[in-house]
Amino acid sequence: MRAGARTDLRGRAEGRRDDDVRFGLRPRMSKALRTLGVIPARLASTRLSRKVLREVAGKPLLAWVVEAAQACQQLDRVLVATDSDEVVALCEARGFEVKLTSPDLPSGTDRVHAIAQKIDAEVYVNIQGDEPLLRPEHMSALLRPFAHAHVDVTTLKVRCTPENVTNPNAVKVVTAADGRALYFSRATIPYDRDRAMPEYWKHIGLYAYRKSALERFPSLPPSSLERTERLEQLRFLENGLGVYVEATEHDTIGVDTEDDLRRVDQLLREP
Repeated sequence: MRAGARTDLRGRAEGRRDDDVRFGLRPRMSKALRTLGVIPARLASTRLSRKVLREVAGKPLLAWVVEAAQACQQLDRVLVATDSDEVVALCEARGFEVKLTSPDLPSGTDRVHAIAQKIDAEVYVNIQGDEPLLRPEHMSALLRPFAHAHVDVTTLKVRCTPENVTNPNAVKVVTAADGRALYFSRATIPYDRDRAMPEYWKHIGLYAYRKSALERFPSLPPSSLERTERLEQLRFLENGLGVYVEATEHDTIGVDTEDDLRRVDQLLREP
């Protein structure tokens, strides 16, 4: 990105005095949306640096994610939440709604929470910035459990392929009979002690929250399990908040490695 363009972006932000405008957040809306899709897009990814700007099948990875989210009619509005001027520039060039949030926010969920302080919705959907294979069917499954008043947080699972059962980049989940998550892990769970060939489920990194649950997240201290597994959803479980997991038949590829990037590139180039 040209130094002059970066200066212009910062000038537009920092030339205003209040922090809400400085971080690109609009004033609170008078009427709440039912569903708001938020795509946290952090540039400094630890496993695959700058991945949201990497080119995949002819355009940046983030552009694929935003366009896939915009195709989900269940979402009333979609925006990108980032701490990067380069991501802001990309979104502005492509006509995507984007909000500049504080670089001090430690997680994607914290970034969604920051947006929720200024844009009202009944349900906030956290769409990872590295999930270009998002489909409307995912959104239908993710939002379905909110028909039950006791459900505050939802996510998705898909049957785990044999090659992913022992893959630490493929997070596994086990649930109770009612769909409530018992645990998420990078390890192989459940452990097949007697070779009973259990059904393994892979977690798909999409989340939806009622506003009340999202409001609680930043006030909860990062849990020991969260720090160990590097899975922020464990903070909800360790603090007694239920996460309900809906099954889907459609797998995705969360881009965490160069190999993931190549696989996604190939899939997106297919007619």
